[in-house]
Amino acid sequence: MNPIVAIIGRPNVGKSTLFNRITRTQDALVDDVPGVTRDRHYGSASWNEIDFTVVDTGGFADVDDFSAEIRVQIDQAINEADAILFVLDGRAGLSPFDRDLLDILRGIRKPVLYAVNKIDGPEQEVLLADFFRLGLGTLYPVSAEHRYGLNDFLDALVAALPPAETPASSEDDPAIIRIAIVGRPNVGKSSLINCILGENRLVVSSRPGTTRDAIDTFHQHRDRSYLLIDTAGIRRKGRVSQKLEKFSVIKALRSLERCDVAVVVMDAEEGVTDQDLAVAGYAYERGCGCVLVINKWDLAESSGLRENKLIDDLRFKAKFLSFAPVLTVSARTGRRVNRIFSMVNTVYDQFEQRIGTGKLNRILETATQKNPPPLLRGRPVKFYYTAQVSAKPPTILFFVNYPQAVHFSYKRYLLNQIREQTGLDKTPIRLIFRERERRETKG
Repeated sequence: MNPIVAIIGRPNVGKSTLFNRITRTQDALVDDVPGVTRDRHYGSASWNEIDFTVVDTGGFADVDDFSAEIRVQIDQAINEADAILFVLDGRAGLSPFDRDLLDILRGIRKPVLYAVNKIDGPEQEVLLADFFRLGLGTLYPVSAEHRYGLNDFLDALVAALPPAETPASSEDDPAIIRIAIVGRPNVGKSSLINCILGENRLVVSSRPGTTRDAIDTFHQHRDRSYLLIDTAGIRRKGRVSQKLEKFSVIKALRSLERCDVAVVVMDAEEGVTDQDLAVAGYAYERGCGCVLVINKWDLAESSGLRENKLIDDLRFKAKFLSFAPVLTVSARTGRRVNRIFSMVNTVYDQFEQRIGTGKLNRILETATQKNPPPLLRGRPVKFYYTAQVSAKPPTILFFVNYPQAVHFSYKRYLLNQIREQTGLDKTPIRLIFRERERRETKG
């Protein structure tokens, strides 16, 4: 639940380069041609031990046919962000589009920081004079390309951010299982929650994108309590004019960060799509427990679709989620919907499981004896010991002399051995390999 910073500005002022600097990635497309960034791009960042999410937006200007859609995205970014980073071009000077954006921002009651980019050193700070006429207060001269002024600017940015949101005490109750209902638009997520609750708690429409926010609902089923989190549909990043990725994707991803189990909903009639796999991948990357739910099964079954064929196709395409249980349901008729809870319970019980250190080391010893790790340039790769360092998901640390030499296939072998010996076959398990600190020898 980290604060969100939206980067805005006209085209080609260096927003994406600054995004890459702040997030320490090369994720955003960077090009000299205005209008490269059309969809919002988001990434995680940290400065002075403060974590936040950064959103890169398209340039604010009438440069092509996508300008109207880009403006909609920028408006959404401004409305949803906790702080705004307005990027100006120190070399090109002021633009009418800068003034248009400034008019929009004057009514915003949230922190706005102004970074004048492409200032490569103190001798170029004279270029700020043109921008002081706007009466913006503090201007931060920076060079996203050469890092000039970036540290001071980031200090000011994180100081202006509101504190990270903390869950309410009821949500933080360890007895409550937090379930995020995620999926692409119009697969029936809200209908599924309404079916579970037995009421029209959420707006349901055949029009994609009806849900714009994450909505929490507490629910009691038998002897366990749940927090159901409905999320906006996560859209594909495609042609902007037809498939705008709504800013609500950030809240959907935030929901995955605070959930225990993600129920990934798919449409049986449409089959397993690339975007279904992308949504499932978001859950997998965040270490959530997963239940794969194929909705609208009543419609697919009536058209002659075979259940085992659909599930086999899902298993083949989503091999990275081989541990996740699969269920076909119909939110419209209620068929098999209650089974979701038994699957969630099984996944959650494994998700919070802890394995004793002694048992883990016995598993490791047996596994390495049965199948020794490959050599590293003729040197043996030695595993010293292992221990579980956290749960949700189970995270296991291995101390080894050459962690970089542990091949992916051998990691998968160890993971399979742990699953087989512990029965943790329906939860993600994270393996970490670290070099053991060498003891100094006395001279």
